[in-house]
Amino acid sequence: MSIVVMKFGGTSVADAEKIRAAALRAIRRQKAGHQVAMVVSAMGKTTDALEALAAQITDTPPKREMDQLMATGEQVTISLMAMAMESLGASAISFTAGQIGIITDDAHTKAKIKSIDVRRIREQLDAGRIVIIAGFQGVTEDGHVTTLGRGGSNVTLVAVAAALGAEVCENYTDVDGIFTADPRIVPNARKIDRITYDEMLELASLGAGVLHNRAVEFAKKHDVPIHVRSSLHNRKGTMIVADTESMERIVVSGAALKDKLARVSLAKVPDRPGVAATIFHTIAASGIVVDDIIQTKAEDGTAFVSFTLELAELSEAKKVIEKLCRRLDCHATFEDHLAKVSVVGMGMRVHTGVAERMFAALAKAGINIENITTSEIKISCLINRDEGKRALRLVHDAFELGARPGAKKRARKAKKKKPRRKSGKACLLYTSPSPRDLSTSRMPSSA
Repeated sequence: MSIVVMKFGGTSVADAEKIRAAALRAIRRQKAGHQVAMVVSAMGKTTDALEALAAQITDTPPKREMDQLMATGEQVTISLMAMAMESLGASAISFTAGQIGIITDDAHTKAKIKSIDVRRIREQLDAGRIVIIAGFQGVTEDGHVTTLGRGGSNVTLVAVAAALGAEVCENYTDVDGIFTADPRIVPNARKIDRITYDEMLELASLGAGVLHNRAVEFAKKHDVPIHVRSSLHNRKGTMIVADTESMERIVVSGAALKDKLARVSLAKVPDRPGVAATIFHTIAASGIVVDDIIQTKAEDGTAFVSFTLELAELSEAKKVIEKLCRRLDCHATFEDHLAKVSVVGMGMRVHTGVAERMFAALAKAGINIENITTSEIKISCLINRDEGKRALRLVHDAFELGARPGAKKRARKAKKKKPRRKSGKACLLYTSPSPRDLSTSRMPSSA
């Protein structure tokens, strides 16, 4: 019997009615012949409310205690979901991450999963129960509660699916699937039917908020297909898979915006081997994730180093960098006004002119590019945050992402076709008879 793992995000379990609707979906999947495991998030805005509550107590809550607090949101949902299923006649059981052995490292508030012991889940599935699992959380080997960071329930979904060898994992959200851009910013954004792991990984890392990039990494590593779909209807959403038929034919698959970025710039850095390693080892040891890194040599023989990071981590980064500057005798500047607009597509590997097209669209609108980074399948431009949303709409239109793939080609073909002659009378088409039929062929009497 195949296993299906379903995940319902906060908006899909925001109240009792939505919890019952999600429970019914899971029950239908079980009745269709599948074993069903379900991962759930905290209800609605619960996570935001818990963060606000902590902020009323202290500006600098210990990360371990924040994890203890934040993990309670999912525990409420799993209990209510199990109650809903039992009331609908299904057998169900709920588990926290600790109860089923989701083991993580000890990086509180953004822990990474190290292993999952699925024996308890399998026992319950084999007993005919639907297993409901708290997403977003785990425990360290010595029992401390951890959380996986925003979007961490997606990581739980894929990790559980991979550990169970599930046929597919389904991520139910309040949107219809993965779009060519954020539809809240770009009105003509179009739903993508299929997208590769690599493209989705880039989009997730660059600001697309539907899936956590670590969830996509997990799916790619274990070859777990993800179906991102709406919890409001039964239509197909977006399949995230290893490859697609059109992966190189479509030059750009999507555009993304990361609009809360900061930049740290270090000047007068000693230009000698090992200094860059020291800088970024110290930053990484503090749990700060950096993005685009640039190092150049100055005329006076020192180096200039800059990198971007999430705006939320700037305060912590300042403390670390100021200590580093005292050690290295350099000085730092901090900017908090940046955004990054990007385009992604497997077709970039074999098509030229993508960068020029993007830069031209931004230049025409008078948007200045402060930094450019590229890979085989993405191009990103660092810009002023105030221009972020407009830039996203511009590059989306520049690559005509709102149109269905091949729409222009089909339109050109249709234009080339000669229209049939219209007449009020029937049009009779005569063909020459073959030689052997000449003796018997006759014209119609109406001719």
